[in-house]
Amino acid sequence: MRILVIGGTWFLGRYIAEEALTRGWSVTTFNRGRSGQDVQGVEAVHGDRTSQADLHRLTQHGPWDAVIDTSSSDFPPRDVLLAATALRKVAGRWVHISTVSVYEGWPHQPLTDGSPLLDCPADADESYGYTGEDGSPTVYGFQKAGGERAVVEAFGDAAVFLRPGVILGPGEYVGRLPWWLTRAKRGGKILAPAPSDQRIQPVDVRDVASFALDQAEGGTSGGFNVAHPEGITFTDFISECLSVTGGAGKPVWVSPSVLSEHGVKQWTELPLWRTHAGVWAVDSSRAVAAGLRCRPITATIQDTWAWISADGRPVDHPRWAEHGIATEKEAKILASLG
Repeated sequence: MRILVIGGTWFLGRYIAEEALTRGWSVTTFNRGRSGQDVQGVEAVHGDRTSQADLHRLTQHGPWDAVIDTSSSDFPPRDVLLAATALRKVAGRWVHISTVSVYEGWPHQPLTDGSPLLDCPADADESYGYTGEDGSPTVYGFQKAGGERAVVEAFGDAAVFLRPGVILGPGEYVGRLPWWLTRAKRGGKILAPAPSDQRIQPVDVRDVASFALDQAEGGTSGGFNVAHPEGITFTDFISECLSVTGGAGKPVWVSPSVLSEHGVKQWTELPLWRTHAGVWAVDSSRAVAAGLRCRPITATIQDTWAWISADGRPVDHPRWAEHGIATEKEAKILASLG
């Protein structure tokens, strides 16, 4: 197999490139060369995916059996269309890393792979879409839905869309799991979102990478929800964070209404906490049937702590600073509970 990875230097893209090499595949990566280091053993091509000239230069390194696009999040649909159109003549398939945010019902309704998508033109610019008063839908969701449509216009039935919710694991740059781990290590009373038996469905980055490569090789098409089929309760999640870090802490389970009264921001101040009914009701059965295999989330927690303990450093990203409640705010809320 010969594949092109758009991105390929950090987190998911890096894992994809590394595993493809272990499979004995020929790997080309394409990125601007500004963040992360190129994986040893790949053919690294540096350029801008929004530049017609750079894309034309890239095509000279083909052909490829498949393209795996891990870097479309920061680009509007028209730029995805530009790249997909330019590469169609030198690539057999396109595997697109998308998101569950493309669904109309996200995060209010349970989702299947056949749930309706947001409507966005394939040639839309970055101004298209809106964010609802309650935080959904989002401009991001519209933009990613338009990106999917752009790929379909270029690749048709040779397009595959992976729609993860939350991806965790060693190398995470967003900071969700690292925050919980460092908070557990600090110990003491830990503000925790009730109900404690709420199941969450984050998926390990390495499992997403393997599934993406399988789809690059296989004959499937269309969309796949990529979420952990079993998940883990918040109780077990925090317990494992405490166990692996050796933190002498104890979660204090606080109702959503009380957290809201104190202005605790869902999704960011207490990472992975969100009260919407559909946020952790994502059906990934089609992906499982197509070969998605998810390791226990406890293993993801253990391996992420091992990475942090070995001085693991993610690529700098502005979203890291968004996650985690301030120590003073957490202490004030805990004190108010008596």
